[in-house]
Amino acid sequence: MEQDLKSKIDQSCHTAEEFTKLYYESMDKRRHLMSRYYLDSSASVLVWNGNGVVGKDEIQKFLMNLPASEHTLTSLDAQPVLDSAVGNQLTFVILGCGFVKYQDKVPRPFQQNFMITAQGDKWKIVSDCFRLQEPVT
Repeated sequence: MEQDLKSKIDQSCHTAEEFTKLYYESMDKRRHLMSRYYLDSSASVLVWNGNGVVGKDEIQKFLMNLPASEHTLTSLDAQPVLDSAVGNQLTFVILGCGFVKYQDKVPRPFQQNFMITAQGDKWKIVSDCFRLQEPVT
């Protein structure tokens, strides 16, 4: 049991590194393909700075309206979700933090949480929460 948990934690970390590398490369350079990352149903949800969007097609439309971006990750964490909580569906939670630069603006800190689930040999986003961090005045 303990070895199984350790292997799932290791797998979640490895998956998070690969997944976020592909995700942010696509977000910055191939945004028209972003719907491929989201679950194939209206069950996928994006919350972007408090704006909620449901369904991969609507998420695609929303992301296409954002300005051009350049993301740099500085911190990454991942954890497996307990099998009992997700009906034995292989699922991970990923937290990424870093900086994003929109067009010619100054880079700003952001954090993003993903819940991803295995669909065949691909990982799909079930929920995605992105937040720009605003300076305290």
